[in-house]
Amino acid sequence: MSMRPTDAVARQARARLDDATADLDPPLAVLDLDALDANADDLRRRAAGTPIRVASKSVRCRDVLRRVLARPGFSGVLAYSLAEALWLAGGDHPVSTDVVVGYPSVDRTALRRLADDETATARVTLMIDSVEQLDLVDQVVAPERRPALRVCLDLDASLRAAGGRVHVGVRRSPVHAPEDAAALARAVADRAGFTLVGLMAYEAQIAGVQDAPPGRKLRGLAVRGMQARSARELVDRRAAAVAAVRAVAPLEFVNGGGTGSVERTSAEESVTEVAAGSGLYCPVLFDGYRAFRSRPAAFFALPVTRRPAPGIVTVAGGGWSASGPAGPDRLPVPTYPAGLQFLGTEGAGEVQTPLRGQGTAGLEVGDRVWFRHAKAGELCEHVDVLHVLEGDRLVGAFRTYRGEGRSFG
Repeated sequence: MSMRPTDAVARQARARLDDATADLDPPLAVLDLDALDANADDLRRRAAGTPIRVASKSVRCRDVLRRVLARPGFSGVLAYSLAEALWLAGGDHPVSTDVVVGYPSVDRTALRRLADDETATARVTLMIDSVEQLDLVDQVVAPERRPALRVCLDLDASLRAAGGRVHVGVRRSPVHAPEDAAALARAVADRAGFTLVGLMAYEAQIAGVQDAPPGRKLRGLAVRGMQARSARELVDRRAAAVAAVRAVAPLEFVNGGGTGSVERTSAEESVTEVAAGSGLYCPVLFDGYRAFRSRPAAFFALPVTRRPAPGIVTVAGGGWSASGPAGPDRLPVPTYPAGLQFLGTEGAGEVQTPLRGQGTAGLEVGDRVWFRHAKAGELCEHVDVLHVLEGDRLVGAFRTYRGEGRSFG
């Protein structure tokens, strides 16, 4: 399934972006509110009544988080650092009063801040997957000198095959079997200073891997086979782990899934909420899914500064690559005008990026090229604001984390 627009659609989309931002100088980023809202509605439809916790790492803009959380079907934030969680949950007008940190934290300064703030301890939940992490927290602030801290247990959702010799999925938690989860739950229950309130299991090999990558039919078949097998294994193991943990402590929530697996994960009886974030912006790495088709909502523009040879233009900057295994799929995609490609010898450069192809024909020095980022929230690490487009005109600007002077790694 390809998201590449037809020539006519591409011309119209480019003209809309160019006209709306004509008075601004690139580099700049635009957020299409119409597309954002449509994507949020589609995520809610796919979740079929299961609440969606917004993954902030895929958004990185408080205004967007507030807008999405104000919509029916969305509740709570899945943050990617404790310092970020404290910021989002703090103050008289927090983004959310229910923020789960998606990864274990060893940020001693942030842990002290959490332990010293009773409001924060009621709003923020830490992620754990080992007793060592509990030990570190106790070393930072002893249990008798703090309120009980809310914790969520991270269950490994990867697929293990061939007797454990084959691992499909990300390397996250060492807690894999239901008995592992029960043992850690008992360790939390028997320990002062912590309250177990949740369980999370993120099936990255299902939620974050395209099952219909454009132009790669054989890979798509292989991925779908792997995902079907993984889902069959996980549904029973996750339910057993939830039951084992609930026999030790009552759970407020069981979180699972991501943008690519909303339907599948929300259908599991043991899951009480799903996580999603990338589907709001629809970056390039989420184009190739059979179950849904989101609308690209975030774009960035770079100016043409040179025409070094016939059929080639050069834009300023461009090295806005995404995290993950290095490869062409981590590069931004030149989208408007259509028919532009990177040079294999240079790719997306730090200070300049040459582009070739039919799309260079009408480009002059001073024109702009519009790109889509490979991933979602990482775009916001490059700009201070997202210029907000509604209809055919800009209606304001949303400050990114960077624009608010925040950097959480």
